[in-house]
Amino acid sequence: MEGAGYRVVFEKGGVYLHTSAKKHQDPDSLIAGVIRVVEKDSDVLLHWVPVEEAGDSTQILFSKKDVSGGDSCTSEEEPTFDPGYEPDWAVISTVRPQSRHLEPTRGAEPSSPRGSWAFSVSLGELKSIRRSKPGLSWAYLVLVTQAGGSLPALHFHRGGTRALLRVLSRYLLLASSPQDPRLYLVFPHDSSALSSSFHHLQLFDQDSSNVVSRFLQDPYSTTFSSFSRVTNFFRGALQPHLEGASPDLLPPPDDEPEPGFEVISCVELGPRPAVERAPPLTEEEWAHHVGPEGRLQQVPVLKARIFSGGLSPGLRREAWKFLLGYLSWEGSAEEHKAHVRKKTDEYFRMKLQWKSVSPEQERRNSLLHGYRSLIERDVSRTDRTNKFYEGPENPGLGLLNDILLTYCMYHFDLGYVQGMSDLLSPILYVIQNEVDAFWCFCGFMELVHGNFEESQETMKRQLGQLLLLLRVLDPQLCDFLDSQDSGSLCFCFRWLLIWFKREFPFPDVLRLWEVLWTGLPGPNLHLLVACAILDMERDTLMLSGFGSNEILKHINELTMKLSVEDVLTRAEALYRQLTACPELPHNVQEVLGLVPPTEPQSPSPPTSPLPLSPTGAPPAPPPTEDTAPQPDSSLEILPEEEEEESAES
Repeated sequence: MEGAGYRVVFEKGGVYLHTSAKKHQDPDSLIAGVIRVVEKDSDVLLHWVPVEEAGDSTQILFSKKDVSGGDSCTSEEEPTFDPGYEPDWAVISTVRPQSRHLEPTRGAEPSSPRGSWAFSVSLGELKSIRRSKPGLSWAYLVLVTQAGGSLPALHFHRGGTRALLRVLSRYLLLASSPQDPRLYLVFPHDSSALSSSFHHLQLFDQDSSNVVSRFLQDPYSTTFSSFSRVTNFFRGALQPHLEGASPDLLPPPDDEPEPGFEVISCVELGPRPAVERAPPLTEEEWAHHVGPEGRLQQVPVLKARIFSGGLSPGLRREAWKFLLGYLSWEGSAEEHKAHVRKKTDEYFRMKLQWKSVSPEQERRNSLLHGYRSLIERDVSRTDRTNKFYEGPENPGLGLLNDILLTYCMYHFDLGYVQGMSDLLSPILYVIQNEVDAFWCFCGFMELVHGNFEESQETMKRQLGQLLLLLRVLDPQLCDFLDSQDSGSLCFCFRWLLIWFKREFPFPDVLRLWEVLWTGLPGPNLHLLVACAILDMERDTLMLSGFGSNEILKHINELTMKLSVEDVLTRAEALYRQLTACPELPHNVQEVLGLVPPTEPQSPSPPTSPLPLSPTGAPPAPPPTEDTAPQPDSSLEILPEEEEEESAES
């Protein structure tokens, strides 16, 4: 059925409202009507109208309950009734026609008492749908809106609940609640939220419980916490539907009248293999890979060696420049020298841009002034317990400040975002040179700059990928987290944002990062690191009866108590366990880098993660005779004590 500006895609008669709380309804308490799904303009509406008003329902609008207690449409008290179901689902009518703004529908008087029960609601307003138990007289559906109000229960005297839900599943994702198999949570197919900025999220405040409360209030959190029971969870929001494929719910057996229809897909993983890590790569081993003209040889073998054991402290200053793409793995020693001279000139030209801004100019440049203020505040509290940065007049703090301000000149679009100082601090500590540390930091930011973008699309994608991996590895843990309102994994946000910088002791962070920078054994090893931590804490979380607050508290208390070698060992074991599964879903293979990522269908962010290992720096131009000397302000700072070596030994 089509009309001016609308099209009826579903219609079912014999749908009654039971307006009395009595177990046996009298004829006057039964209101027969018609339920319709209508496409109108760019919206999809669900209409119910009494039989006498069934001629045209497209002009009836959904009216939310007036929370202030006033009623602009009627002075009568809103009718309250219980249709005889379980007490916690007693229905309160919160719909009424907006007769002041709309023309009366055909076939009924505006003041018709039955007509006052008519309602229309956009599918986007729905929050959940509850079905009746099989065998309880007529089947019924209860619709709950995002505002928390319930629409009158719809009783299908002639059947049709499954047909209606099938139609709704064309426009919505219906996920069975873990707590109640008859309750279906409603989500759009392309759910997205989590759009608050880092400043508003206050991610780095000491009171991190505020972070979780804000996330849990976000639809994004609700969406992901409910995906554990979604029909065939490897489809839906975590994997785009194939073109032409229908996300309809699967039909139940014919001999069971209208039961719940939940289908859970599981992956049978094999045993988890044992993994042993190697000792750190030594300077002598590195020297064996240096060939003629200073070119590195057998680079894949060298990267694999770094992945399996990390680097010895004395080797990091040189090796990190290669891992972070500052120096090319294929370049010669002379090419590297020329490249460093070129990059030194480039750095100080950018540094001069903000150094030459006078105080008067800065007062008229709110962006630069804001960056400077935020950087000064963050630098003043970054790793101050480390001897390299302790003390009020520590020159390392000045270098942190200068490098971060220069990065604002290098990347105007991104600028400075809270948390970047955490990523720069270990790099400057190891490199101990202003220019080299800047370019190594730029290489790191090429890997993780999406984490700091205002849209947070990269962070959303990574949280979704983490949830997908954890669902395959440990569905029971996922179900437990869902049941405690922690299924969104929002407590992992800081882990992914700054690559576990605040979760491990400082020397362990150095080891973890250099392993991740190898890009082995595939992209997104940092997600498996998060899975490994959760796997290590699985029994504590599940056997202690923790609620959401206790889970957050326990995760926060893991800070500085984790062993990086144990975590890396378990993360590699999880990777091998997953890749050994012959029936691993395609979207999981994409996350692990086993298959090429699916090409995006729209300008939205790609489904594939950012690569964790940067490509090699372009070959440096041949050295020129006239090269500018390195300015004196490129400071070399050596720590008074080799505290790192003693900590590692």
